[in-house]
Amino acid sequence: MARIAVIGAGMGAMAAAARLAVAGHRVAVFERGSTHGGAVGRWEREGFGFDTGPGLLHLPAVYRDLFIKTGREPLESVVELSQVDPAGRHVFADGTAVSLPNASRAGVVAALDAALGAGAGERWSEFVNRARQAWDAMRRPLLEEPLRQDWQVLGRDPYPAVRRRGLLGFGRSPAAPHLAEVARRELADPRLVALLESHALAYGFDPRTAPASAAVLPYMEQTFGSWYIRGGMRALADALYERCLARKVEFTFGAEVTRIVQEDGRAAGVELADGGVAEADTVVAGLDPVRLPSLLKGVEPWEDGAVRPDPGPGGRATGRLTVFLALRGARPADAAHRTVVHAADRQAELTEVFGDGPDTRTPCARPTVTVLRPDDPTSRPDDAHEAVTLSATVAWRGPDGQEDGGAARTAADRMIETAEAAVPGLRERVLWSEVRPPGADGPVPGPSLAGADGRFLRPSNRTAIPGLYTVGGWSHPGGGLAHAGMSGAVVAGLIVNGDDWRGSQ
Repeated sequence: MARIAVIGAGMGAMAAAARLAVAGHRVAVFERGSTHGGAVGRWEREGFGFDTGPGLLHLPAVYRDLFIKTGREPLESVVELSQVDPAGRHVFADGTAVSLPNASRAGVVAALDAALGAGAGERWSEFVNRARQAWDAMRRPLLEEPLRQDWQVLGRDPYPAVRRRGLLGFGRSPAAPHLAEVARRELADPRLVALLESHALAYGFDPRTAPASAAVLPYMEQTFGSWYIRGGMRALADALYERCLARKVEFTFGAEVTRIVQEDGRAAGVELADGGVAEADTVVAGLDPVRLPSLLKGVEPWEDGAVRPDPGPGGRATGRLTVFLALRGARPADAAHRTVVHAADRQAELTEVFGDGPDTRTPCARPTVTVLRPDDPTSRPDDAHEAVTLSATVAWRGPDGQEDGGAARTAADRMIETAEAAVPGLRERVLWSEVRPPGADGPVPGPSLAGADGRFLRPSNRTAIPGLYTVGGWSHPGGGLAHAGMSGAVVAGLIVNGDDWRGSQ
């Protein structure tokens, strides 16, 4: 039985801790904050409750596997999990609206044809077919296995080339280098383009620079569905924490790790801010790997040629401006759980979030707004009220570089106006609102993507320091609830089976 010290109590860290404890190891988690879950939090006031992180779960199989592998109780026995139907409603810039059914390819085709015109559904379906090919090619090496030492092979984009008619007859065009080019070539209709690009933006990717393989993002949602948990995603974090406790994982909160102890070139424990030292045979760091050199007192944790963390503030990550709304009046029975109100000017939005070069960001008055209206009694004081969450992807400028309170309030007011396309009469129903600026939750890491010469990969979970591993959204295979769970599975597999482990078969 090895002693394992885990830094942080985020979802990836807890996923690894639970699996390692079941394997017979003694696991101790040190979290500098006061609670577990990392970005998966809950904010409550006057009987209203809101998720501070992701509001929906995709790829629930990741957590089903985690709970099955770590105990006798499956996921559905500890949380109330349900599919969201429709999966989402989209209101486009021209006022066209479409509701897309959950995990129904034929239903999506029919809905798009009815809303956007004959042929729109088939164009989207053909695109999803190609996205499936990319998914099949990249799923195991990019998501379920440790990052390869020859990671450069993942720099090749798996999105297939498209057969199209040219001046000299039919020919096979080269694979599009960026997602925006895929949208332009293959979807044509600006509303379908907006539908595709909104998935990239929601994960913090600029479709003008993201590889074509980002097509797997809408594919995953459409194929595996969108799921909600009664009590919000925080209920999933609570269930995972309880599973860890049941497997004898020890948690210490308010415990900031200031140094990773090394002996004979190997990780040997952690030193805390109060001067205490917890000895360990293995250390799992559930934090942004860019912090590792400081915790190692200048020792470089990456081998030559390895994927390294982006040293910038949050790397390519974006932030999220969130508005919590307490509403008077009941939630209509036919209200969509999620509505995306698209920006009137997508290019202006992308320039605001990502810029067109250094220091070229310009304000976008009307960004894309996602409106969440869960039909969840635990989110409201009674059935005469409703809790609604608005969010928009915004530029991340570091914790000290965000807008001041007045600017955030102004932006929030505009978001509320925009959201009336999803909730008619919204402003008249508002009892109170709470603005959560990007700095409250930090930058949001996106999942790893193949292609673009590996620029969208995250650092390996295995470091150059024996006995030191990284886990979570800033490490392979990247950010998001499902990816965090997969990161925990990879780390546990490496520790239990050895560094030559290549993934579950």
